[in-house]
Amino acid sequence: MFRSIRLKLSIFMFILLILTTFLFFRSTVRIVNQTLLNEIIKKAESISKGAAAIASYSLLSRDLLGIDHIVFKAKESNNDVEYIAIVDTTMKIIAHSDIKQRGKIFKKPAGDFLEEKADGTVIREIPLPSGNLFEISTPILYKGKLLGTVFVSVNRSVLLNAQQLAHRRIFGLFVATLLLGVIGILGLSILITKPIKELSSGVDELKQGKRAKPLKVYSRDELGKLTESFNSMSELITAQKNELIKYTQELEEAYISILRVLAVAIDARDPYTLGHSTRVAANALMIGEEIGLSRKDLEELEIASLFHDVGKLKTPDTILFKSKSLDITEYKEMKQHPNDGAEILRKVKSLHKYIAPVKHHHEFFNGEGYPDRLNGNNIPLFAAIIAIADTFDAITSTRPYKMALSKEEALKVLTIQAGKQFHPDLVNAFLKRMENVREPSFHSYLSRVI
Repeated sequence: MFRSIRLKLSIFMFILLILTTFLFFRSTVRIVNQTLLNEIIKKAESISKGAAAIASYSLLSRDLLGIDHIVFKAKESNNDVEYIAIVDTTMKIIAHSDIKQRGKIFKKPAGDFLEEKADGTVIREIPLPSGNLFEISTPILYKGKLLGTVFVSVNRSVLLNAQQLAHRRIFGLFVATLLLGVIGILGLSILITKPIKELSSGVDELKQGKRAKPLKVYSRDELGKLTESFNSMSELITAQKNELIKYTQELEEAYISILRVLAVAIDARDPYTLGHSTRVAANALMIGEEIGLSRKDLEELEIASLFHDVGKLKTPDTILFKSKSLDITEYKEMKQHPNDGAEILRKVKSLHKYIAPVKHHHEFFNGEGYPDRLNGNNIPLFAAIIAIADTFDAITSTRPYKMALSKEEALKVLTIQAGKQFHPDLVNAFLKRMENVREPSFHSYLSRVI
């Protein structure tokens, strides 16, 4: 009777182990494949959207050299990209990573539609004998008007090596796990119940991405080795997941680099604002350091400061470069740049943390600012800091319609506006730091960056 129960339990556990191992193997392979595929499409989508954002101004100004530079840089830094093309509204190729294609009509090969994003970005899969291509097309828009399209294509074959390596390792670990499980079931079926429950919960947690610590090993026999093999497999999958996270971070850094270029491009559009965003970032960091922000917060404050005027990409040149005071209509349009900047950052989830400071850096402490008339401590901290740094640089810089104030005069203006336009505590922090600054903060910032 005892042997019969043991045999039945062994058979049942053997079947359960095979099914669990097979399902987990299939699920793991599917997750790895899909994750790798999503990451390469996401990377191509980021390249396409970044190029479209930059190319709009170059198309308006017919800066063909600038458009070529965009395509060259994007292709040079992404070897897995098959081609990058920028076409006008007639599908004539303006710039192409293959220079021989310039001037030709871009012909989209037949393919399967996969997805269309809210901003008009379209993702298609194109079957080819040499391997499927993923083509991402992003419209180049300026104030709702279509100027052209960016096409970015990546070859699915770039995933094969990574997938094959991952599959071999995962398969080997699952085979080892299965063999050790069979030995454990045949030899110690009575003691299997608790370890199997542990393994089953581990499988579920790993599938849900909740694995944080190795499974407990209850013995040093075959069943213990099975658990150790599962832990090794978990470590491998976790390591691959960390690699994917690192890859995602690199994509974010690439997008941030593109936005840094955009910030410089915004300033460079007008010689009177050249270096403005960099100086604002330097002064904002002075305030952040004075109030004791952490290193991580200072890094986020710096990036938010560099992006604070990114919305001016949508502001017409006739308003940006006007040498006289703006009329009511022009001023109203200029006031849209915080919202426009927020919309640009909203397109990438990882950059959402910079939306609040970009959108609200023109709010007043007394609630009379824009766009949402926030007041007091309702204004995000980074936005309140940037407001002071932005104003200080603006009034100490020469413009066509006004002369620059001296450092002392500018600090008096900030003092007068403390509690009205600016947060009084932050103004005091800036004044305290400026008392010990002999050289312009811009130069000290550059020395730290270099």
